[in-house]
Amino acid sequence: MTILVTNDDGYFATGIAALVEVAQKFGNVIVVSPDKPQSGMGHAITVNQPIMIEEIKNFGKIPAYKISGTPVDCVKLARDKILHTAPDLCLSGINHGNNNSINVIYSGTMSAAVEASIEDIPAIGFSLLDYSPDADFSAAQQVVEQVIEKYLKQGLLHKYLLNVNIPKLSFEKIKGHKVCRQAKSKWVEEYLERETPSGKKYYWLTGQFQNLDKGTDTDVYALENGYVSIVPVQYDLTAHHQLTDLSEVFE
Repeated sequence: MTILVTNDDGYFATGIAALVEVAQKFGNVIVVSPDKPQSGMGHAITVNQPIMIEEIKNFGKIPAYKISGTPVDCVKLARDKILHTAPDLCLSGINHGNNNSINVIYSGTMSAAVEASIEDIPAIGFSLLDYSPDADFSAAQQVVEQVIEKYLKQGLLHKYLLNVNIPKLSFEKIKGHKVCRQAKSKWVEEYLERETPSGKKYYWLTGQFQNLDKGTDTDVYALENGYVSIVPVQYDLTAHHQLTDLSEVFE
């Protein structure tokens, strides 16, 4: 099995090294990752400037490349120019910070996994609820191994695109896994206005996450209560439940 490993924190992140270590147990790994942090890039692609590919030696004997583009660019170039074929599995992460609920829309980590799914490559995105560059990924690695093992043994390849978020707990304190839905939420945002030494104004985005969902079947609830959240994701944004009503309006 050929396993493509990517992320949005950059090839030097602790999280991707942790993911590579686990992925090696399941197949031949190749790493294709951004050359700098790309958090919050969503499904962005590079269209107005060239993209550079450079081979790196950060992962020992594992073939690895850094890309001067987005996480989605990494998946596209891995398939088209590095592997020249589709990998058997794409793993994205382990992200430094959560990608649950509405965050999946903005996430470069999950967009890489979604892009793989668009290309009919089975994919899983992993995130740990710890933003520290030096976060301890030991518990997350055990969770990742469990999830990949079940994913492969249960024949889920080509059937499910998964968004997996892991609470910041020791492995012994994690209560288990919960398959759940994405919680309804939003960011209450504000742009802080500041000034450069030369007097020019600039703006810095800040905000607070607001959970608007009181359900007990959501990813937010699972994580708050010590569980790993597993959400099946799709890239079809059609509001299927509204098709009938809307068709009657425009008939």
